[in-house]
Amino acid sequence: MYKAIIVDDESIVRDGLRNTIAWNDHGFELAGDYENGREAWEAIERLKPDLIISDISMPFMDGLELARLVSTNYPYMKVVILTGYDQFEYAQQAIRLKVRDFVLKPITAREIRELLDKARAEMDEEAKRLEDLGRLRSQLHQSLPLLKERFLERLVLLGLGKPEIEERFAYFGLPPLEPPCLVMVADIDDFGEKETLIDDGHDAEFLRFAVFNIFEETASQRPGTLLFRTREEKLMAIVGGAADESELYDAAFGMAEEVRHLVEKYLRFTVTIGIGHAVSSAEQLPASARSALSALDYRFQQGKNKVLGITDMEGSSAPASPVPNRDWDRRLAAAVRTGAADEARELIGRIAGELRSAPLPVCFLHIQRILLALLDVAQELGLGLESPAGEAAPIQPLCLTEVYRFKTLGEIEDWLKDIVASLMAGIADNRSRFTRLQIARATDYIEEHYADEKLSLRDLCRHVLMSTSYFSLAFKQCTGETFVEYLTRVRIEKAKALLLATSLKFYEIASRVGYADPNYFSILFKKHTGMTPRDFRERQAKESV
Repeated sequence: MYKAIIVDDESIVRDGLRNTIAWNDHGFELAGDYENGREAWEAIERLKPDLIISDISMPFMDGLELARLVSTNYPYMKVVILTGYDQFEYAQQAIRLKVRDFVLKPITAREIRELLDKARAEMDEEAKRLEDLGRLRSQLHQSLPLLKERFLERLVLLGLGKPEIEERFAYFGLPPLEPPCLVMVADIDDFGEKETLIDDGHDAEFLRFAVFNIFEETASQRPGTLLFRTREEKLMAIVGGAADESELYDAAFGMAEEVRHLVEKYLRFTVTIGIGHAVSSAEQLPASARSALSALDYRFQQGKNKVLGITDMEGSSAPASPVPNRDWDRRLAAAVRTGAADEARELIGRIAGELRSAPLPVCFLHIQRILLALLDVAQELGLGLESPAGEAAPIQPLCLTEVYRFKTLGEIEDWLKDIVASLMAGIADNRSRFTRLQIARATDYIEEHYADEKLSLRDLCRHVLMSTSYFSLAFKQCTGETFVEYLTRVRIEKAKALLLATSLKFYEIASRVGYADPNYFSILFKKHTGMTPRDFRERQAKESV
């Protein structure tokens, strides 16, 4: 289902088109209707419709100005102009703006239906052409020869002299470059849902070729564009043939946006494209390529699926001064040590938010400092980390250069949260195991010293080297009893055994289990067993007869 919008300052026209046409029957969803070009342009940027049906004469922004903006920024969108003015000059302007159709008012419902059917047929044909993977596979063997690609890659990345450039262009039958020109570079972000379906390198190569094919078809509509693949599996294009730099940038951004849109729409994954500075000769192309790659690097902060121009990034993304040192590493390490999980996650989110406006070197420096702090915590506590992939790994492989394998700051943020969660889980497990061992030592100590009437909580805490408050909490969690309850139960059980196995006097038994006062012992014994020591001994004696 394609999306369409209506733009007309006459409400009767909008109402008529909206209510008399069964849009879904013709393969379209009517996403909205607007009374002037300004409102429509805001909606276009938000909705990204496939078809725009617009009047020419409107307040604030007329239909031709709207068509010009669409043609420049979203060249893949189709525009149909409606007008009541039968003037040839409008038709000429519409043709220059690549308007798909130019229809005179009044227009009938039947004409609109025919127009929609025709537009849908063209869009379906485009989709079929782009989605025909069998055709893409056959074209894989008909792409530019490898030698030509390597020459263009060397020209753009290393630079060549003018005589060699002219000689090689003639040899490969390439059209001469017309300055000004620039370099753009496209890189696949990831394969989206197809990532899990890729079985081997051949599948990945096929998908990369599908992107190349879309780029190639888009570039073929722009004379003076040379497209090639690099050995690092990126796509590069040399764009030229414009009257001035302004026109060159418009052409480059329009082409890049169309490629980005088509890859997302038909291949169901995304690419990011960097656009470099304009240069005045082919010998200067390496400078443009370096700036294009720098623009692509801003994907780390700006996110995936974008067209990034170095002129925009340098003007809006690089701050006047580096991000100040906020002791992020120390604060995060403290949160991890204390088990403050929510605080740690919130801090990582704040760090990522502030680093989005930092220069890339500063950004990586702060992340590496944070990793150093986490490494220190893990090594200090003798822990290993659980890798994000789920495989147990010792702390050593978490090296500082690992940050460079991620393409966006969002991925770094998720990765840090995974590391912190694994580290905190390890710390909690270690603490729990240590606490259980200490409580076991405490219960062993009670078993050995229960007969000491002066045995106290303080003695026990000194033995296991724990504070009284923490020990009391941990002891209750592990045994289900307080220290006094546990000690009393042990002493009563020992007293029972003595009552049954010996003929000791009651005061002697009281003394042997830690009670100097026989009366107090007798009261405690009855409270826990429901009978006095005498009754307990006599009853057990009768039952054993």
